[in-house]
Amino acid sequence: MSMMEDARRNATDTKECEVGPGAADGAAAMFRRLFPFAEKAVVVEDPHTKEVAGNGVVARLRGAGVEVAEYVVNPDGSDFHATYEKVEEVREAIRTSGAVAVAVGSGTLNDLTKRASEELGLRYMVVGTAASMDGYTAYGAAITKDGIKQTLPCKAPLGCIVDSTVAAAAPREMTASGYADLIAKIPAGADWMLADAIGSEAIHPLAWRLVQEPLRDAVSNPSGCASGDEREVRKLCEGLVMSGFAMQAMGSSRPASGTEHQVSHYWDMEDLAFDGRPVSHGFKVGIGTLFSTKTLEFLLRRDLSRLDVEKAVALWPATFDELKATFPDVYGSRPAHIRRAEGEMAKKYSSPDRLREELSTFKRVWPELSERIRNQIMPFGEVRENLCLAGAPCEPEMVGVSRKRFRDTCRGIPYMRTRYFGLDLVERLGLMDELLGELFGPGGIWEVGK
Repeated sequence: MSMMEDARRNATDTKECEVGPGAADGAAAMFRRLFPFAEKAVVVEDPHTKEVAGNGVVARLRGAGVEVAEYVVNPDGSDFHATYEKVEEVREAIRTSGAVAVAVGSGTLNDLTKRASEELGLRYMVVGTAASMDGYTAYGAAITKDGIKQTLPCKAPLGCIVDSTVAAAAPREMTASGYADLIAKIPAGADWMLADAIGSEAIHPLAWRLVQEPLRDAVSNPSGCASGDEREVRKLCEGLVMSGFAMQAMGSSRPASGTEHQVSHYWDMEDLAFDGRPVSHGFKVGIGTLFSTKTLEFLLRRDLSRLDVEKAVALWPATFDELKATFPDVYGSRPAHIRRAEGEMAKKYSSPDRLREELSTFKRVWPELSERIRNQIMPFGEVRENLCLAGAPCEPEMVGVSRKRFRDTCRGIPYMRTRYFGLDLVERLGLMDELLGELFGPGGIWEVGK
């Protein structure tokens, strides 16, 4: 059984998936198989995706006897984002058409159609046009609602097609964003190993395999991805699709998300923009991947098998209220950040007894665990070079983030989600100031003030 077949067999939502050159030509046949009783489809697209793939999908659907309506988001060609107002527009278009939706596009169009269909109690399919993110086959949609970007619950598509010929011709920055989102799964896997070791989130064997087995090959040729080589972009597409399937298999984003995604989510809360445009998810994650990799390398230089557990426990806040009292110093005048940290850490905080147990576990398993992590991660210099070769940002300034802001972000993210990461171990060891000083202090890779 191929990995794609194994992924489909274990998926909760997506029943068919095709990735390859010319795959969009099979959209009508897939639609007929998945929706045998549907008489009508509504193709959700924008002016660009209509031109590169939508017109072909419409023609093939009509050729197969399917009545087709088209809904073009922002027909004037202006930029748009995945806001809840756009979800409502797409939802109304689907509702009034009385049809099954076929999204033709990448992340934003897929998320809008995904959420709109969910609210109508309908399933949909997607024809992807770029290797820009891992959300094609993922449950949930990243939508800005009430001024906050959040993942709203909804099923993944019933069918997914990603035409690698179309994706290879997509704007270079879209492929670069997808590359950055995929290489992030390398340190994310190491974060998961740490969480698994203390019983926080056990490694799901299938989800791990779906992400990690194709990963190294998929990110092995960043220059080929940047140049639009169809074969390399196809591997990138397959790796991104597998990440979505892994999230379906586990019912969690854990297989595809680690410290680096927390950097991205933090900047989502701050509406990060550069040159007047929102920074893509993949680009934010790519910069986060650099920090995550450095954090893991920092941990690997320590022999935790010789850890003084009682000393570390003594440095840890003895109560949650004691920890909470530090949040104003960490977040300054950001009340939304403080509220989120209080809510997440109320569930994540480890009592001294619990911390003693966690650190004792790490002390016991560190010789074997550290070797697995060492084999898992890619060296920092190689990660940074690959991001550069792929055309993705490889310095925080390239996404409009100063080094001071980057340092403040890295200081704040341990408290922003209940999930356990490598940075949490740094914090619990009492080494956060040392890590930040090494990275952002005099002589550091991101020395503040240089």
